[in-house]
Amino acid sequence: MHEDNLQIFIDGISRYFEHTKDNDLRLGTPYLAPNSAPVSMDYTGIIGVSGSSKGCVYFTAPKAMLKHLIISLGEPDTSESNMVDLVGELANTISGNARRELGKNFMISVPVVVSGAPNQIHLPTDLRSYVIPATWRSYQAAMVICLQ
Repeated sequence: MHEDNLQIFIDGISRYFEHTKDNDLRLGTPYLAPNSAPVSMDYTGIIGVSGSSKGCVYFTAPKAMLKHLIISLGEPDTSESNMVDLVGELANTISGNARRELGKNFMISVPVVVSGAPNQIHLPTDLRSYVIPATWRSYQAAMVICLQ
């Protein structure tokens, strides 16, 4: 994973939040984090990557943020199933946009959503991940990119 490719994911997050009513997304400085303690919040949408790159890309956010994001997108139903769908859609949209930029050999899976315990995300311990912090309204979320 080249640092130059981070911009593709940063652009993907920004484009997604442009569809919200207030578009108050602020992205922090990306940083490298050890995979021994993956960044994880209440809900995480994970996309497996194979082909020219191997690993995963995921978006993780707190429950309260997802509820407000659903409302901001014009959907009144903030049920658990809609939060699961939203975080999976977020990860899928951002990864899909990256695929357009990185080519057809950047193959992505369907999203898998994990809720709750951070210990349910297993990343290769010999690698480090790029974390892109995101703040929307007062909520903290993150996009994590773990690619070889």
